[in-house]
Amino acid sequence: QVQLVESGGGLVQPGGSLRLSCAASGSMTSVYAMGWYRQAPGNQRELVASITSGGRIDYVDSVKGRFTISRDDAKNTVYLQMNSLKPEDTAVYYCTAHVLDGVSWGPGTQVTVSS
Repeated sequence: QVQLVESGGGLVQPGGSLRLSCAASGSMTSVYAMGWYRQAPGNQRELVASITSGGRIDYVDSVKGRFTISRDDAKNTVYLQMNSLKPEDTAVYYCTAHVLDGVSWGPGTQVTVSS
């Protein structure tokens, strides 16, 4: 079992930046990928970015060139650097840890982009 806690959300103006962090604990040896999902009111949850244990990185098209996912294995932490934020990026952002028999989810952190 992997436990996840996100931090770094908040209110930011359009064009601003935020850095989300996801601290992981527990059995990390079986984790083959980490990801960031988001869910806006009335919308389905969507995968924003992912990074595998082998270093493969993927982004949803709407954030390419603006968001960067990275990880610090020594700290068991995954980051999501979000630049040039838009109002449509407003959502609850969730961190995930993927193992062969399931996915662990963090409680989420709210990101609001508004002037």
